[in-house]
Amino acid sequence: MPTRLLGLLVFVLWGAAAAAADPGLAEALRKGGYVLFIRHTSTDFSRNDAGMASFEDCANQRPLTDQGRDEARAIAGHLARLRIPVDRVYASPYCRTVETALLAFGKAEKTQDARGGPMKSDDPKRYDALRKLLSTPPTAGRNNAISSHGNPFYAVFGAPYLAEGEIAVVRPGDSSVAGKIRLEDWPALR
Repeated sequence: MPTRLLGLLVFVLWGAAAAAADPGLAEALRKGGYVLFIRHTSTDFSRNDAGMASFEDCANQRPLTDQGRDEARAIAGHLARLRIPVDRVYASPYCRTVETALLAFGKAEKTQDARGGPMKSDDPKRYDALRKLLSTPPTAGRNNAISSHGNPFYAVFGAPYLAEGEIAVVRPGDSSVAGKIRLEDWPALR
């Protein structure tokens, strides 16, 4: 095998291994003390939110697909299997984020704070309420969750965007990302 091709293969395999969730993350989450920021699960990109009249107008928003619903239910199953306790669950008021929260965590408190305030997109204070949710410690021995979107995560933490259904595990004390869990990572966590 040519050296260049072997080097490329090693780089690709290293990248895939580096992207996998830390196996110790499940144990840390069982102890509690984190905020699970999930980007809603898979959606139908052939539809958009342009015609919605309100957050309750689910017919005119980009919805979860059946696959997205299955993904959220699978996350719920993994949380139960791993005995990861979740206390408060905040959800952006869009139908896809509320549905993801309900299916994955069994509850949802709708709040604009989970997606950034209603201010203009260039307002530097737009994400202050989200930052407050991310920095608020959960009840001892439990974790909080935020069901939101890719843009608010990117605005607060920078690149890269979370994939649909991906979870960033946030330390509330300093609002740093302790790790990420992609949909394909859950089965390997113990």
